[in-house]
Amino acid sequence: MNSSPPGDAPGEGRYGEAFFSPDRAGEAERIDFGALAYDDITMARLRALGAGPGWRCLDIGAGTGTVSRRLLGEAGVASVLAVDRDVRFLDARPTPGLRTLQTDITAPDFAPGSFQLVHARFVLMHLPERERLIGRFAELLTPGGVLVVSDAVDLTSERAPATPYSTAMRAMWQGLRATIGTDVSPVPSYPHLLRGAGLDHVAAEIHVPPLVPGSAISRFWADTWQRSREAMLSTGLVDDAGIDAAVRYLESDACAALSAGMLTAWGQKPQGPRG
Repeated sequence: MNSSPPGDAPGEGRYGEAFFSPDRAGEAERIDFGALAYDDITMARLRALGAGPGWRCLDIGAGTGTVSRRLLGEAGVASVLAVDRDVRFLDARPTPGLRTLQTDITAPDFAPGSFQLVHARFVLMHLPERERLIGRFAELLTPGGVLVVSDAVDLTSERAPATPYSTAMRAMWQGLRATIGTDVSPVPSYPHLLRGAGLDHVAAEIHVPPLVPGSAISRFWADTWQRSREAMLSTGLVDDAGIDAAVRYLESDACAALSAGMLTAWGQKPQGPRG
């Protein structure tokens, strides 16, 4: 990680370095706004796939650990290994059954064991080697285990009405792609990639949380724009006044837009040899 900067600045790097550094005050709160918007959907899917007593779970890119702790407390799984490149937010709230591992999941020696559940949310979209990583995650499953991956899908297409919100979102996606490599365009291919990794019973769903004033997802996007402001400005698609207008738009009753959705795809490792 970089040393604590006065503010996020554009440049070559990765998520958590040039932007969204855990060293910057308020980053845990930003992550938790996203958790408030998506955790119920994630937990419903994980439990529907069987996560429960006896399961050993791997939570990749666990952030502040909200999903990890709910797997233990609500689903009653046996254990969760929560992995992140920086585990300070995870270690801040020790929980029985929760272990943390600070590591880079793209490293060749990443082999934490075998699990009934491998879960990664808002992780692969920031990494160029997503196809290879999906294959590696599938290898970490026990026979019958499930891999669940979730990432953002951009709904601010060229046909979306021109609003301060749509302008800011386009600038954000373009700016983050140019600076830290975030790319959500391949996300709809995840079911195909899971199938290619040898998994069965592959399926997917999309959840789009409503943008209403004061909602967790609205606060998440407003905070995300503030932290990625320099990347957004570098695109030339928006200026400071435009970003500020987009924040005000999210907070107003005039807001009429679609948030980015969360696509969740899953597949099961075969119980035995194929054929």
